[in-house]
Amino acid sequence: MSTRKNLLTAAGYAGVLILGMFLGPKFQKENSNSKNGSFIPFLGGGREGKIDRILDIIDQRYVDTIRTDSIQKRAIGEIIKNLDPHSAYLPPMDAKQLSDDLDGNYVGIGIEYHLLNDTMTVISVLKGGPAENAGLKNGDQILSIDGQQLRPRNNNNEEIRRKIRGRSGTSVQLGVKRHGHKALKTLSVKRGRVTVSSLDAAYFVNAKTAYISISKFGGETVSDVDLALKRMNRQGMQNLIMDLRGNGGGYLTAATALADQFLGEKKLIVYTQGAHEPRTDYFATGEGLFEKGRLILLIDEGSASASEILAGAIQDLDRGLVIGRKSFGKGLVQEQFNFGDGSALNLTVARYYTPLGRSIQRPYTYGRQAYFTQIYTRDSTTQQSTGGQKTYRTASGRLLYGGGGITPDVQVARDTSGYNRFYYNLVRKGALNSFIYGYMVYKSKPQSFNELTQKELGPIEVSVLKEQAALKGIAVSPKQLAEALPRINTQIQAQMAYYFYGKEAYYRILNSTDAVVLTALKQLEAN
Repeated sequence: MSTRKNLLTAAGYAGVLILGMFLGPKFQKENSNSKNGSFIPFLGGGREGKIDRILDIIDQRYVDTIRTDSIQKRAIGEIIKNLDPHSAYLPPMDAKQLSDDLDGNYVGIGIEYHLLNDTMTVISVLKGGPAENAGLKNGDQILSIDGQQLRPRNNNNEEIRRKIRGRSGTSVQLGVKRHGHKALKTLSVKRGRVTVSSLDAAYFVNAKTAYISISKFGGETVSDVDLALKRMNRQGMQNLIMDLRGNGGGYLTAATALADQFLGEKKLIVYTQGAHEPRTDYFATGEGLFEKGRLILLIDEGSASASEILAGAIQDLDRGLVIGRKSFGKGLVQEQFNFGDGSALNLTVARYYTPLGRSIQRPYTYGRQAYFTQIYTRDSTTQQSTGGQKTYRTASGRLLYGGGGITPDVQVARDTSGYNRFYYNLVRKGALNSFIYGYMVYKSKPQSFNELTQKELGPIEVSVLKEQAALKGIAVSPKQLAEALPRINTQIQAQMAYYFYGKEAYYRILNSTDAVVLTALKQLEAN
């Protein structure tokens, strides 16, 4: 569980294939109008009956004993492979996790953690959540769950999640080691409903300009943004920078409701259409909270689906600027069909089109792996290839493109300074996190946020960092260390800000040197 701009994402640009495979499922989270989806009973006639009959025959007559449920799962997978990259079969656990993620709540204890040196270390405790009420604190190491010792090498995040989550009102026993205390203490935490905001940050960059970062378009996104916009309007907001970078999508209705906050009455936001789905238009209502102020959206190759719906509408209707790098290019809408055993089929049922009729879906004729990794093999400088794309003109004459994602109005190349092999290995092997959460948070506790922003590594701290790297088998090159040190300092400041002051403080530090955010501020100053 980590923030969207965490270190793994930052370093991942050097690992094209790994990130492509990781981000693939993320872009399969777009659901259509219904949150609950449709229900499909198991048994039936026709084509599905034939498949059931074959499995029955194998189960009853095959020469060896075999699990037909595993055959069924593989058969479903082969069927889905012949569709688009975003249609997916979800086993019960995956379907439940997707639902919890998009709805913005789950039953658990309310913590974020890292696995540091094979130990589960708490880095954030939700205020007012079950874990905080039970006395769990940042920095606590969880060594056992319900009396079973944790061995993270054999307990991945999914297994840990299953052990911590459960039915509301039930308790989980945590064996906790606290820094500075020798004795292991047991905390009983009563599981409860945990609500996670889809807003990563919402604060004023300067007296007139607000910044909001949205991680997904979930069930609570609209209400979360409503509260932030109302507060910021009261504080005199004139400009808004909305950050959709890394936002892989979510509910279609959440995207249209959010767009409604920025657009005038009866403005077309988006329309959907499929072979079995008649055209459906989505219009703004004229009751938006920020219809007149200056608006800038930030996007990158991780912005997909619902993010692209919003960005497309803002561009087509000349409502604001889009800044950053070309978006993912997902113009398909999925509907979830639920089965009786908790599993589900996320099936693409329609394409969506921007107000000018643009479809921004990328081709997927070369297979799923190529589809999900291609975004990281675009031109390394601009990622803005528009050759062969259909062109469109807005009412003001702005040139826009269809197909292949949303092309920003102002492009900003990816900042690769400091991303060398040494930095990449520090992140990939967990050495940087171990250094931050195993050393820095205890040895360099800041007295204030402003003090933290001035903090840079001294000779002793650099020496400890090099020791951490050596323990992970990372070669320390003086040249590469010097190149990466500014990037390392920024990440340490940001992660420590998150640990001591929360997620908003984390974004304040990252955004202070973020080229895309700084470009947006310059655009606002220039006009």
